[in-house]
Amino acid sequence: MVDDATAFLRAAMPLCATYGVRAVTLEPSSWRSTWAPDRLTSGGILHGGAVMALADSAGAYCAFANLPEGATATATIESKTNRLRAVRSGTIRATSRVLHAGGTTIVVETEMRDEQDRLVAKTTRTQAVLRK
Repeated sequence: MVDDATAFLRAAMPLCATYGVRAVTLEPSSWRSTWAPDRLTSGGILHGGAVMALADSAGAYCAFANLPEGATATATIESKTNRLRAVRSGTIRATSRVLHAGGTTIVVETEMRDEQDRLVAKTTRTQAVLRK
């Protein structure tokens, strides 16, 4: 199932393959990405865009997995991230959970943690619920 989720996510959002995003668990929605030389900014720090790509992917999957009956898709209305520490090596893990699931919006919180379980960043996003 996790491999299927990784394949689904990478097919839906090809950028996830570029950043090495992969599924860890589905409940709660949890994804990982690894520090790599081609994902860095100055000083050997994992680029904020790589952290955001992981948060965006995990949060979007969580929202999609929690769509109400009759909904077909979701789209980001707003996303806010607080970055709390630099990542200089290893793997970061994003875990998302629903804060609100309504008929028109879903609000998701995503925490990114490093290998020592230190909080790297926290994102809160509001997703529109789309219907045909």
